[in-house]
Amino acid sequence: MERLERQFYDLPTLELTEKLLGKIFVRVLPGNIQLKGRIVETEAYFSRHDEACHAWRGKTERNRIMFQTPGTLYVYFTYGNHYMLNIVSEPENTPGAVLIRAMEPVEGELFMQEQRGSKLITDLMSGPGKLTRALAINRECNGKNLFSEEFFVENTPPLPDRMIGTSARVGISKSRELLWRKFIINNPHVSKFRT
Repeated sequence: MERLERQFYDLPTLELTEKLLGKIFVRVLPGNIQLKGRIVETEAYFSRHDEACHAWRGKTERNRIMFQTPGTLYVYFTYGNHYMLNIVSEPENTPGAVLIRAMEPVEGELFMQEQRGSKLITDLMSGPGKLTRALAINRECNGKNLFSEEFFVENTPPLPDRMIGTSARVGISKSRELLWRKFIINNPHVSKFRT
């Protein structure tokens, strides 16, 4: 499959949040271990008006990666126990990112099962903390990009509108009225959460 080029990530954040659905996220580990997941759920975070965005109060040492060029990986540690994977999505010096909330395993399931300590395929990457553990993503990945031999995204045909759902974002307390979460309808790998 062909890889997504840099210009793909120049899409406006809300559009990118939807266009990433169905694409194949790839991580290649030493020893040519290929891990692949189909992106099935995303959330947008951007602008100074979005109080749930890390950069809404300005640039800090923690969020500085959000101000880099589109296609950069913004990885941070949260809730004291897991990492979150984001793809920077706004022009340089403008904060914005798409949180990858869930993936469907495509390749490397055995490695993912060992990483997660779970054999249930639909549980391996059905949440933002689960997928980073399955892909062995940690703080060292922060600031890397999707144009290397380690990380890239493979293109797939666009999904029809009828397959794409929209909702409020999950697990936040501010700017909850924004309908910036996108997901593939009826996909069993979409995250499970309490409403």
